[in-house]
Amino acid sequence: MIGKLKGVVDEIGEDHCVIDVHGVGYVAFCPLRTLSALSGAGEAVELFIETYVREDVIRLYGFGSALEREWFRLLMNNVQGVGAKVALAVLSTLSPADLANAIALRDVATVSRAPGVGKKVAERIVTELKNKAPAYAGAASGTIGLKQELGEGVAPAPIADAVSALANLGYSRDVAANAVAAALKAAGEGADSAKLIRLGLKELAR
Repeated sequence: MIGKLKGVVDEIGEDHCVIDVHGVGYVAFCPLRTLSALSGAGEAVELFIETYVREDVIRLYGFGSALEREWFRLLMNNVQGVGAKVALAVLSTLSPADLANAIALRDVATVSRAPGVGKKVAERIVTELKNKAPAYAGAASGTIGLKQELGEGVAPAPIADAVSALANLGYSRDVAANAVAAALKAAGEGADSAKLIRLGLKELAR
């Protein structure tokens, strides 16, 4: 099994790249986010690889980080109806942190932005992975607990009200939740919604 490729970019296609490793070209199918990070042929590159083996095919899937590869595995192995194509589409649209946030907030609309992902599949992703998201939140790990409380409707009233107020001003729930999390850190646990809104707006104005 191949777990990582380190070599030189030989070719970049619409959904794949070819990595030259000591004269051998490996075709790796990748999310668009991974492909767009490659600057072009001749560039040194390291990809984290998931090897897919069936009787009639061996296929390599490449990712820019081990965390992206873990999300690919989570999507493939834990969500009914999600195969490699849909998993790649999700990871082409959302970073691991964005995906973890959307799942924590039960934001089906954000997940369904991925091409080929309808509302039903997005709902399954959010439902099936809600308990796994915190462990794979990456950069979002600091606020994932608060977002899960918001998604489950059990967040303290001042926090929920502050996030709702900021969302009503046109901010996404994710951005609003990040601002309120920062406000909460500055104001302390007992802060009321008015103070959290004020500090949240100050955070957003930075």
